[in-house]
Amino acid sequence: MPKNKNIFLILIFFTLVSCSSIPKNTADGCSIFSERYLWYKHAKKAEKKWGTPIHLQLAIIKMESDFDWLAKPNRQKIFKVIPYKRPSSSFGYSQAVKGTWKQYKKETNKPLATRSRFKDSVDFIGWYTDKTEKILKISKEDSFRQYIAYHEGWGNYKNYKKNQKVILLAKKVKNQSDKYKRQLSKCGKYLTTRKYIIF
Repeated sequence: MPKNKNIFLILIFFTLVSCSSIPKNTADGCSIFSERYLWYKHAKKAEKKWGTPIHLQLAIIKMESDFDWLAKPNRQKIFKVIPYKRPSSSFGYSQAVKGTWKQYKKETNKPLATRSRFKDSVDFIGWYTDKTEKILKISKEDSFRQYIAYHEGWGNYKNYKKNQKVILLAKKVKNQSDKYKRQLSKCGKYLTTRKYIIF
């Protein structure tokens, strides 16, 4: 029995590692989903639920965490040497901060949602971009302005023209979103008809 238990634990460990490791080519949507087909199912579900295109979901995650499930902002440093606190509570694939994540869980009735799970992260992005469309009247097809609202927050969005850094980031997100869209147009049919799951 102990031997079987050890084998079971080893299998769980490798399953978790394979599910949480960063895809080899995060710049290619088809490559990402060929490695993580279950991710495609989650992204497709979020798209159907919130109307947020898969290419926008991926572009936001690419910019925010580059698909690192444990991503956190770098610690600030005192005198450029001594590690200090992190600049925000951002964490996980979506880099959602604690306060907004708490709001998401409450509004969607998902008390067990976690920022380190891809399934919850794409649903969060769908929820956030949907609220952005309702609050700021920004189409979910407008990846440039959607990302600015995502990065700056709904309240600070109106001041984004003064922030050249976020404008440059938003341009990168738009370019990446357009690339994902082109890539997925080529493999989308295959992904939709694929019946088996590989983690």
